[in-house]
Formats: sequence, C-alpha cells, structure tokens
Amino acid sequence: MMTTFTKALGIAAVAAAALSASAQAQENQGYWQQVQSSGKLRCGAAVAPPYVMRDPATGEYSGFFADLCREFAGVLEVEPEFVDTTWDNIVAGLQAGKWDMSLALNRTPVRAMAVQFSVPAMEYQISLVYNKENPKIPAGAVSVADVDVAGVTLAVMSGTAQDKAISAAVKNATILRLPTADETRLALQSRRADMVVDASDTNLLFTQANPDWTATLNPEPALAKQGVAFGLPLGLAASDVAVVDIFLEEKVATGAVDALIAKAADEVLAAAGQ
Repeated sequence: MMTTFTKALGIAAVAAAALSASAQAQENQGYWQQVQSSGKLRCGAAVAPPYVMRDPATGEYSGFFADLCREFAGVLEVEPEFVDTTWDNIVAGLQAGKWDMSLALNRTPVRAMAVQFSVPAMEYQISLVYNKENPKIPAGAVSVADVDVAGVTLAVMSGTAQDKAISAAVKNATILRLPTADETRLALQSRRADMVVDASDTNLLFTQANPDWTATLNPEPALAKQGVAFGLPLGLAASDVAVVDIFLEEKVATGAVDALIAKAADEVLAAAGQ
C-alpha cells in the first residue's frame, strides 16, 4: 500500500516534471513568440528623416522605417511601441534589451560585431550639402579631399554612420557633431557650418526644400555605400532573423518599401511647405 509520504513524493515529482517541461518549452520558444507573449513590439527609434521622424508636439512617429515597424508588428499581431533614443545609443540600447529591434540601422562591420542585421530595406550613400555662394567650397569639387581643408566645417549627426565615415575620411577640416538633423541644417543656414554630411536621400529632401541656395556634392569615390536595415539582438537564432528577412524581402520585391519612402518624402516636403 502506498503511504501518504510516498504519494506526496509522487505528486512533487510530477509537479517538478511539469515545471521543468514548462521552463524547457519557454526556453525553446522563439524570439518573436516571446514578443507575441508580451503583446508589443518595441522599436528603438532615432530621428533621421525620411527614415524615422517624430512630431515634437504629439510624439507621433512617422517615416518609412516607423511604418515598417508598424507593419511587422501587424504580422506578429502585437502593438508597436516606439522607444525614443539617439544615434549614439541606438546600438547599446538594443544590446541592453531596451527594445526588440533598432530602426534604420546602417550595416557596418563594426556594428555587426555588436548586433545582427536583417536584409537591407534600401541602399544608402552619403552626400554633402552646402551653400552654393560659399567661397570656401571650390568650384568643381568632386571628392571629400577637395573640401578637406583647414577652415571648412562639416556638420554631422553625432553617432551616425555618416559621422563614422566622415571622421575617417577627413584630416584637416573641422567636424561639428550635433544631436539632430535639424541642428545640422540650422548650422548650415546660420553659416556656423559650411557643409552638412548626411544620407543622400535625406539631403535630397533638404535641397528640394531649399533649391535657391543649396548645392550637393556626391563624393567620388563614394564616402560610404551600405544597406539600411533593422538592427536585431546579436544572439538571435537564424530562424528568428529569417522571419524579419522574409518580411522585408517581400516588401522590397512588391514595391511596398518604395511606396513608403515616397510617402515619407512627401511628408517631409509638406512640412517644409513645398
């Protein structure tokens, strides 16, 4: 006959086995299944029009990477949550688990040692915008070397891919690092800076809004050419990375990303009164 003590041991063993099985199932759960369990997809967002924009009055996010965050959240059937950050912290915050993915992150070897990347949503290169009446910028300049002279100040958003690229390329010009894209453009308009270094599509929007006085230098050779992607946690399983890749591949192939880019560009130009 089974004693009360033996019965208790049996019940405890069954309970322990059940807990162990539950813990094992949780460990085997994919990253996106855990996001689904939480009910929200946290997207780390640093402002860089037209990739990511934020209305200072309402806090509402727009831009085509913000839209992609919303659409991927829809695939997971969770709510998107935007976590405000800076370009100096967008990688570190992802490493620390403050959000699930970083928006509009340039794929670079240095960053790839700290985080993983999805496939690119678009290709990126850097241009330099300047006042066409500025005597410091030589006529016929075609390379960074042509403007890398003492007395020339280059404004760039601190911590961005363009910051890293221009810092490695110049030896004589002064680099003015500022927190936001708006501040770099104000520096150019106020003549505190001679050139703005930014993504070519972002600079294109700026020149379209100010065609009377701006000019663009697209460096030859190129200052940088990289894919712009979602940043993902470094330890993410290949199967979890594939979920994002498949999502983005379809969006690119069907022209959905191009449509989102055009929509974001229209929003920027509308805000500038164009």
